[in-house]
Amino acid sequence: MGIIADTHDRLPLLDKAVKRLNEEKVELVLHAGDYVAPFVVPHFKPLKANLIGVFGNNDGDKELLKKRFTELGAEIRGKFAEVMVDGLRIALLHGDEAELLRSLIDVGSYDVIVHGHTHEAKTYRKGKTLVINPGEVCGYLSEKPSMAILNTKPLDAKIIHLT
Repeated sequence: MGIIADTHDRLPLLDKAVKRLNEEKVELVLHAGDYVAPFVVPHFKPLKANLIGVFGNNDGDKELLKKRFTELGAEIRGKFAEVMVDGLRIALLHGDEAELLRSLIDVGSYDVIVHGHTHEAKTYRKGKTLVINPGEVCGYLSEKPSMAILNTKPLDAKIIHLT
């Protein structure tokens, strides 16, 4: 499964991420928000996987983003999505509400929590929960554009740098 976040309208790196996701032959991509503007949506068209996403704090015209993604067959579920894959309960959110994110992690009711917002690529475990921040596709803050790949069996994730 592919995991991306914080694309922030950076089209060349988004194209690179989509290409890499296709090379990895993922069947599902989770996007933790901050697409920013609806003109990014056509750049997801070459993606050969299903896409489920949530909104981030920098997303502009949410209704138009949702409409354009729906036209591609993708799902943007609002600010939060619960996704079931291979028997795993996955929480998907942007992560800009730090208290909510911390609470979800601390409760331990999810197998995996996927978030973005901080632009810092990292994975770690808290109890039985695997927490994944794929970093930023855009590379604006870290200058290290990245994404993540989640293997459901065994349950682990790796960060992939796009440059």
